[in-house]
Amino acid sequence: MDLVRSVLLDLDGTLVDSRPGIVASCAAALRALGHHPREVLDIAIGPPLEDILRTLLQTYGDDRVDEAVVAYRRHYGEGGLLGSEAYPGIRSALQALQGAGLRIYLATSKREVFARRILENLKLATYFDGIHGSVPGGTLDHKPELLAYVLSERDVSALHSLMVGDRRHDIVGARTVGMRSLGVLWGYGSRDELETAGADELVERPADLARVALSMLSG
Repeated sequence: MDLVRSVLLDLDGTLVDSRPGIVASCAAALRALGHHPREVLDIAIGPPLEDILRTLLQTYGDDRVDEAVVAYRRHYGEGGLLGSEAYPGIRSALQALQGAGLRIYLATSKREVFARRILENLKLATYFDGIHGSVPGGTLDHKPELLAYVLSERDVSALHSLMVGDRRHDIVGARTVGMRSLGVLWGYGSRDELETAGADELVERPADLARVALSMLSG
């Protein structure tokens, strides 16, 4: 295993605020199935897309999750993903991590092709040594499987790497594969959620992300 230090980063709620585009595409998926969603949907961003849509569909007594996923991805790919905005300070944090010699990988439950387009649109893709997300077939939809894949594919040592994310899925996934985890408090998860999941450290501002991550990887 390569002992170069690495940081794996979630996307939604960690690097970018993607709620507007996700909410719009979820609403479009529901309308495509004949439903009339409320103007503002209450969506817990972070879980795999299938889980999000399954929860929304349950309120209508509908179990057509696969059809909803297709409709969602059509709308999201046509423009919903462009609603994502980088959190203030994230670009500087990535620059600092890169400048410190870390390898930087994206590890998101979002479709890899969408994640890549978001990072390219925001001109953040150049900071990453690899961009990884879910793929057709569902084998990498959940964080433990995705993180295990990244570690293997990139020859990364779990002991010399760190997972950064805003939801319990990121923290539990990291623990499952033997990585330390850093929970961010500006995303969609709460302090209680991250602490209960077992985050090793928490960080409150993007401006402190690089400093805390480097401290954890140096320890």
